[in-house]
Amino acid sequence: MKYGESSFDIFYLLVTIILGFTMLKKSKNNYGKLLAISTLILGFGDSFHLVPRILNYFIETDFTMALGIGKLVTSITMTVFYVLLYRFANSYYKLNNKKLSYTIYCLFILRIILCLLPQNAWLTNNSNVTMGIIRNVPFIIMGIIMIVIFYNNRNKLMRFKYIWLLILLSFAFYIPVAVAASVLPILGMLMLPKTICYLLMVEIFYQAINNNEISD
Repeated sequence: MKYGESSFDIFYLLVTIILGFTMLKKSKNNYGKLLAISTLILGFGDSFHLVPRILNYFIETDFTMALGIGKLVTSITMTVFYVLLYRFANSYYKLNNKKLSYTIYCLFILRIILCLLPQNAWLTNNSNVTMGIIRNVPFIIMGIIMIVIFYNNRNKLMRFKYIWLLILLSFAFYIPVAVAASVLPILGMLMLPKTICYLLMVEIFYQAINNNEISD
């Protein structure tokens, strides 16, 4: 178990970070740069949680604080990832909806504030179910908005046709883990398909940039 999960986590981090830098180098416009930066934030952010998790399997020491702080960092960077993805969609699909933008940024600020509350008990890596629900409410609303945006614009860029579905599935796998994994640890297994969804999204971003499919 520990070798399989650790290998997959290392693979995910390497692929995400390497493709992120590659996309940044290949990007010819701001659209590509937004996708590249969002990918790098995703990869580096997840490393704060996954690296201690990997080390915890092989080193006999207390990683409780590192794992808790890693979850906090990942919670924030995942939110930043979707804000940047919104900025891409808002610009590329020319949404021109100020109210929607204000909503996204307000949800982002609320999410960050809720994640930073001491009731989350990040340092002891012992978050309760109630806080897990509360801090994820604005994040889930952001996710719903993103799903609707990419679904409504699914035929404008064929490479991105199923991005909405990958976002939907990633949230479907993430929510049970974020809310109740502390009570039912077996739910943590859902992080595997959730991570696969992100890998597929990153691959789509890379192919779109590599094939010059995102133009001004």
